[in-house]
Amino acid sequence: MTTFKNPILSGFYPDPSMCRVGDDYYLVTSTFEYYPGIPIFHSKDLVNWRQIGHVMNRPSQLDLDGVAPSAGVFAPTIRYHEGTFYVINTLVGKRGNFIVTATDPAGPWSDPYWLDSEGIDPSLFFDDDGKAYYTGTRPAPEGPNYFGNWEIWMQELDLNTMKLVHDKHSLWRGALRDAVWPEGPHTYKINGYYYLLISEGGTGPDHAISVARSEHIFGPYVGYKKNPVLTHRHLGNGYPIVNVGHSDIVETTNGEWWMVLLASRPYGGYYRNLGRETFLIPFTWEEGWPVVKPGKSIVEMEEVLPNLPEKRWIQPPACDNFETAELAMQWLFIRTPREPFMSLDERPGHLRLKLRPQTLKENDNPSFVGRRQQHIHFHARTVMEFTPQAEHESAGLVLLQSSQFHFRCEYLISNGIKVLRLTKCSQGKDEVLDEQAVDAGKLYLTVEAHEQDYSFYYGARADEYRPLAEKVDGRILSTDVAGGFVGACLGMYASGNAHASDNFADFDWFEYTGY
Repeated sequence: MTTFKNPILSGFYPDPSMCRVGDDYYLVTSTFEYYPGIPIFHSKDLVNWRQIGHVMNRPSQLDLDGVAPSAGVFAPTIRYHEGTFYVINTLVGKRGNFIVTATDPAGPWSDPYWLDSEGIDPSLFFDDDGKAYYTGTRPAPEGPNYFGNWEIWMQELDLNTMKLVHDKHSLWRGALRDAVWPEGPHTYKINGYYYLLISEGGTGPDHAISVARSEHIFGPYVGYKKNPVLTHRHLGNGYPIVNVGHSDIVETTNGEWWMVLLASRPYGGYYRNLGRETFLIPFTWEEGWPVVKPGKSIVEMEEVLPNLPEKRWIQPPACDNFETAELAMQWLFIRTPREPFMSLDERPGHLRLKLRPQTLKENDNPSFVGRRQQHIHFHARTVMEFTPQAEHESAGLVLLQSSQFHFRCEYLISNGIKVLRLTKCSQGKDEVLDEQAVDAGKLYLTVEAHEQDYSFYYGARADEYRPLAEKVDGRILSTDVAGGFVGACLGMYASGNAHASDNFADFDWFEYTGY
């Protein structure tokens, strides 16, 4: 095989950042309101990645209490320096920018060192003399002359105190006159020049990657005359890969240069249910400037492999039988768990979700365990044992974009009758799409997606598929309807719906297959 398929991380894995340590490559992405925060991946060949942990997996590290949808963990950067890994990040809606460190990228990572800095999208750069520098994006000092009037700035970081020191320096405002949202900056030193790689134009269809350079760390930085070095803004919203931006670069041991970046695959129109995904492309240098894929300068679904020995990893099984002591790494909660709402040991071989007052429609931590939708076509199934004991109790399967936009397939009591109900929540308003009277202690729940058609099925046996609702329009699961920055997730859910309850729902397994 001489080529690989993009994206290298499918589904909601935006804002990738990577670093190389010897023959090993490490990559992190944003997680916003989801917990644990910041998945970290390991690769030997830049194409095949395996998750080795989460950077933020302790409540003491990550306070997501009450954060709004698409707030929380924004745009981490990972770097390595003299035996220590650093991840710098912004916790939007809370305390701002912070650094965590580890000697092993699989963890444990430290609690945050909070920084007195403004803005978002921080990055770290370690110069040849051992000094460290913070690069970020902030509102322009003269004020918001126009929406998105921001700038890239820099300040020295004292690694001993983990404090920013000395003067702040304004560096660059992007390639275009009156550019909007210059963001996601990374600083590099290559062949005697300091390079500043940024994105601009916002995270939608106008997203672009631009570069500037200087002979001095604080500038002046001069933009490349051929900027942007990469964008798909000129290809139109019907192109299969859109909103290309937010990149990081690395040189391999063989002297090749590669770039990771985010982009989306729209389908059913300009709708991006999968969110922003991680792609990989090569680039070269000409006259001291990066040139992405000379002759094409676009991201494609198929690319030529890096000149590295291939290393494939064993991937997680399609079906999780919940037979391990801890949840597998693909599973996510919404916001920081402050009380135990799930168990893998109260009934071995099952995931138990406890019914609590919290619901999906609040900016809270409901009893939800989910995973990313990673394919345009997928099939997901689970089996649930649950007996609702009051009309306010429910449990089932959820497809989630946000608290205001989602589908809930719930088993509950309505007017004294047990029913399986499919509810569409759009702009925070519930609409019952269908319900069927069902009286079964064990329910097999299935959702199939074929592009924007989502179909829901149920049965009392593993071989029984009764339609609950077919070809439901799934476009509310796209940020283009719901707003925000995340991709769709799906998973298991239980709630007392504003009431305390001692009840629970047991899930024997969950299977997800994309094709």
